[in-house]
Amino acid sequence: MDNQNQQNSRAARRTGNGSQAPQPPVGQGNQTPQVSGGLKTTKLVVGILQIVISMFILFQSCAVGVGHAIENNTKDAGGTAGVMAAILFLATGIVYIATRKSVKLGGDIAGLVMMAITWIFAISNAHDYADLQIWGWLALIIGVGFFVWHLLLNRKANKA
Repeated sequence: MDNQNQQNSRAARRTGNGSQAPQPPVGQGNQTPQVSGGLKTTKLVVGILQIVISMFILFQSCAVGVGHAIENNTKDAGGTAGVMAAILFLATGIVYIATRKSVKLGGDIAGLVMMAITWIFAISNAHDYADLQIWGWLALIIGVGFFVWHLLLNRKANKA
């Protein structure tokens, strides 16, 4: 009898009270929703690439701006639009890295909006700076792609 009392008192010390801790039923809502591993990894990689690309765009834009200053070309704003695109690429890369584990769409909506703004800046100002058009289309593809991918994953998870 003393042995059973010792076992009961050990169990009470482990749980903090005289009874055993209740265990949640298996498969009944005790799982937290998670983002697909592929989406997390891709967001991390693309976020890092966007930060690297933003530096490349920034250097290109500065070179275009210097070229316009030397030519005294004040009608083309490709260099300035490139700097804006670089800043938005940097911000979006940081957002994607910071929200890669999030189940909610907030980071993807922010990324979509920033990439759409980048696309508008880039497409409308890519006169002498033709590479800006490439960066603009890349921005739109990345922004829409992540948003749609995350939206489809959330719909699939809600159906299951």
